[in-house]
Amino acid sequence: MEVLTAILTVLLVIASIGLIAVVLLQSGRSAGLSGAIAGGAEALFGKKRGLDEFLARLTAVFAASFMVLAVLVTLLTS
Repeated sequence: MEVLTAILTVLLVIASIGLIAVVLLQSGRSAGLSGAIAGGAEALFGKKRGLDEFLARLTAVFAASFMVLAVLVTLLTS
């Protein structure tokens, strides 16, 4: 049981670091005037939109795994 708790704790730390990294990699909603000019060009070619969608999905995966692992670790340690 202690080994399982240790493995889940390590996975929880990895999920939390991944969630922090993915959130920091996402672009802000209001990037200012330079973001509006560059954003229009990138949206035209489809580069930024694909990356933002990928990061949004990855954020959802990391968030879900973080929540599930947090509940499992809590249940196993109590």
